[in-house]
Amino acid sequence: MSRHIVAKIGDIPLNGSKLVDVRGRQIALYHVKGEYFALADRCPHEGGSLCAGRLVGKLTSRMPGSYDISRPHEFVQCSWHGWEFDVRTGQSYCDPDSIKARTYQVTVEPGADLAKGPFVAETFPVTVEDQYILVEL
Repeated sequence: MSRHIVAKIGDIPLNGSKLVDVRGRQIALYHVKGEYFALADRCPHEGGSLCAGRLVGKLTSRMPGSYDISRPHEFVQCSWHGWEFDVRTGQSYCDPDSIKARTYQVTVEPGADLAKGPFVAETFPVTVEDQYILVEL
């Protein structure tokens, strides 16, 4: 599995998204409640952009005319047909038994740790103050 630096922490606003390209793969990154998630940008229904879709909450109803919204901003609606996917798991809520958006593992690591790497070379003192978002393929 290879790791790729795709963004800095400040690049994705809270409850926002960012489209990145990793080795020719379009990946939608999401920042929800201080956590980061990644889904393949193509909706498995008909290929619409998930990154261009809206982040919404889970809507449930106990009876007609009454509804509750939970898990705000944890579901993305496909920009073409509105199919909804859980950003944590990729699970479809339109066809949960057979359709799921591809997910990627995301980690946040300090730049200083990334600069260390497994390499041996002449070194110079460097400080890195930002944190970066990584996606594993």
